[in-house]
Amino acid sequence: MTEATERAEATDRPHDDRWRALSVCLVAGGMCLLDVSIVNVALPSIATGLEADDSQLQWIVAGYTLAFGMTLVPAGRLGDARSRRTVFLWGVGLFTLASAACGASPDATTLAVARVVQGVGGGLITPQVSGFIQNLFRGPERGRAFGLFGASIGISTAIGPLLGGLLVQLGGPDLGWRLVFYVNLPVGLTLVVLALRWLPAAREGRRQSLDPVGVLLFGAAVLLVLLPVVEGEQGAPLSARPWWLLGVAAALLVAFWLWERRWAARGRETLVDLHLARVPSYVFGVALGSAYFAGFTAIFLTLTLYLQQGLGYSPLQAGLTQLPFALGSAVSSFTGGRLVTRLGRVLVLAGLVTVALALLAVDLVAPHLDGRVGMWLAPLLLLAGLGGGFVISPNVTLSLDEVAPERAGAGGGLLQTAQRVGSALGVAVVLAQFFDVLARTGDHAEAFSRSLRTVVGLVVLAAVLAVVDLVRRVRADRREAPARTPR
Repeated sequence: MTEATERAEATDRPHDDRWRALSVCLVAGGMCLLDVSIVNVALPSIATGLEADDSQLQWIVAGYTLAFGMTLVPAGRLGDARSRRTVFLWGVGLFTLASAACGASPDATTLAVARVVQGVGGGLITPQVSGFIQNLFRGPERGRAFGLFGASIGISTAIGPLLGGLLVQLGGPDLGWRLVFYVNLPVGLTLVVLALRWLPAAREGRRQSLDPVGVLLFGAAVLLVLLPVVEGEQGAPLSARPWWLLGVAAALLVAFWLWERRWAARGRETLVDLHLARVPSYVFGVALGSAYFAGFTAIFLTLTLYLQQGLGYSPLQAGLTQLPFALGSAVSSFTGGRLVTRLGRVLVLAGLVTVALALLAVDLVAPHLDGRVGMWLAPLLLLAGLGGGFVISPNVTLSLDEVAPERAGAGGGLLQTAQRVGSALGVAVVLAQFFDVLARTGDHAEAFSRSLRTVVGLVVLAAVLAVVDLVRRVRADRREAPARTPR
């Protein structure tokens, strides 16, 4: 029996604490994603408390995003090649210490640096979550596990503004923004204890290559892709961003691909499994997820701006308005995890259509919102959340279905990197459109409505990709049917 076969059989054995291990992973992953959106609500308080200028505030947000996005794939590969639990623990420890440093920051520069370190910690944690799910669960159980993972993504993203607004209100202008970071401390310490108890340790085997040259090339390319989309100031036109960096990023990606081929020809393990490009389910999953996240993340930012700046809502009130989306997403993500093995890509397509229709309805009522925001928006955001839950976790399940468990960390890291890049691009484009319309018309409702139509367009693009993949899967099943028929 070969070593690879022994490792594959080992991963097929059910782990006694797999559901407890999943709970640790989901809380850690949710904590990382929460810090993407929760800080936005605290920015006005940070600006006042630390006397931060617009550039410093931009890097307090962008530093986390950049470090998070750059770390995902290398961290996933490190977990695959060494010990997934060890990388997870280092990530949680680093994230927790950085959160403490953020909360105690005496000035904006210190806070921005601590946010970069916090992003590295989050990037270490996140790919291990999908890797553990891929290794610990099989069959319908894996779909349910990814369903819970999707629920944590939806809840964390949607509830961030609510939790941030609540903490800012409880702590006041001086302490409130610090509580946004300090809240991670008890969570992180508890996660370290439970991870040591419930997460499976690495099995002995041949130490694999970490591909350091590939890590540097890929990390630099991701950095240059993200820089133009996270660096621009709010309200500035898209043309003012350094888009020429994308050309350099493309050249680095070509160099990365050539290096990976050369490294693989030597019989060494590469940062990214080049065979993933030949797996249609993975390729379509990455493209679909990127398009959906480009719109999904931007919804909450533009809605928050409209409610707070246009209608005078407090951060807490604006966050409460988005709660129905989080609730709907939580319910349907869990249900979707149970249905994805039976319905496959049809489930994702149904979810995307539901989201698009719900957002179109929001667009229709947006000009008429006033004190009755809850009455108008709550049912529509609940419907959008229900649809979104059928997209995120089922798409992850379908994308990683044909990825070998021993490459689950790198595969999941690349999938989530694409989602983070999609989010950054979507937010940059949608916010630029929002502020452009606002500058010309002075109408927050019109600005929100126009940007919302762009979000709908991105969701429709994801739906088109789902249709193409669905047709491909049906044709593949028809071609395989004669081979399965007994002769």
